[in-house]
Amino acid sequence: MKKLSCILCLLVLGCNLLYSPASAQDMNYTQYYSTPLYVNPAYTGINTGLRARFLFRDQWPAAPIAFKSYYFSADLGDRGLPGAGGLGLVVQSDNPGVGLINNLTAALTIGARIPITSFLIAQVGIKAGIMQRRVYYDDLVFSNQFDARYGNIYQSNFTDFSAQKRVVPDFGAGGVLQFSTPEGNVTGDVGFAVDHIFQPDVSFLSVGSSQYPRKWVGNFNLVVTSGPGGTSNAMTSGLSEPLKIDLGALYMNQASLNSLEFGLNLLKFNIYLGCWYKNTLTGVVNSSVAVLAGYKFNFYDDMSLKFLYSYDIQVSGALQGTGGAHEISLVLEFDKLQIFGHGGGGGGGGGYIPGTNGGSKRYGGPLECPSFY
Repeated sequence: MKKLSCILCLLVLGCNLLYSPASAQDMNYTQYYSTPLYVNPAYTGINTGLRARFLFRDQWPAAPIAFKSYYFSADLGDRGLPGAGGLGLVVQSDNPGVGLINNLTAALTIGARIPITSFLIAQVGIKAGIMQRRVYYDDLVFSNQFDARYGNIYQSNFTDFSAQKRVVPDFGAGGVLQFSTPEGNVTGDVGFAVDHIFQPDVSFLSVGSSQYPRKWVGNFNLVVTSGPGGTSNAMTSGLSEPLKIDLGALYMNQASLNSLEFGLNLLKFNIYLGCWYKNTLTGVVNSSVAVLAGYKFNFYDDMSLKFLYSYDIQVSGALQGTGGAHEISLVLEFDKLQIFGHGGGGGGGGGYIPGTNGGSKRYGGPLECPSFY
């Protein structure tokens, strides 16, 4: 079994080091709505205020190797900014290649807002950052280290990689069309983005190159509210809040790999419940159903903490028996925090502190209301 695991390590690592552009793929989070800047930089500052998001994913927990991913982002939506959009920071880490490779990305994002009508707004965004890929060379086992009888007993004469770490610049861009009915009971957005625009070379070898494949993303979200909203805070259970239903879908293409996710989440009494279906459309087809539950704790009308947990259940394909995947996300939200003063987009004045009585308008219209997540 140990020998088989070593061979498996070699095979997977080989797939990551070969020159084929299909050798790498970004992490596909089930709670993509909790990682908006990772999906599309145009979501930077799409709602007014400050939001900090943390997400942890434990994929295939039954496998002998840990596949864990970490995500953090923070973005400020301030209509006093030039372009009336927002500023953001996103950091993401994962370990593909049977834990022998680590990917770390860090980037700044900028969003610019383009009003079309009172109920239709376009927003564009760009991402500029770095991508670091590291291989743990000391943990590798090569074929010439094996003895047919005694297993792994020899030292390998394989030449070391030219670099055990590659750091390259990385860029992305996207656009979002945000819409609402005049009553504000139906809101939604449609987004399109491209990441790794210039396909940076991430090869660990001095000969040849390995371009990181470009990623294309399309998504759609529609939030339906059953009636006028009340207020809820730390002393209430959100009983006056209407039922909210979010319908969403996400499509991703990277190299020859395609995936689709769609489903819905409900929010009532500050409780989240949801169900999503995920499917790979090319290559080895795998399907899973994700169930979600969470809670929203309101400190004030404009300050909240949201906790979401989801679990992926493999329903078909070669990955059955791997234990699915766990995801946990936390969102700390300050809906009316402003730094740059009054802007044309509405949504509060400069220097306003969440939880105080400042600001005469709760929100600057249906397109500036707090996010569903």
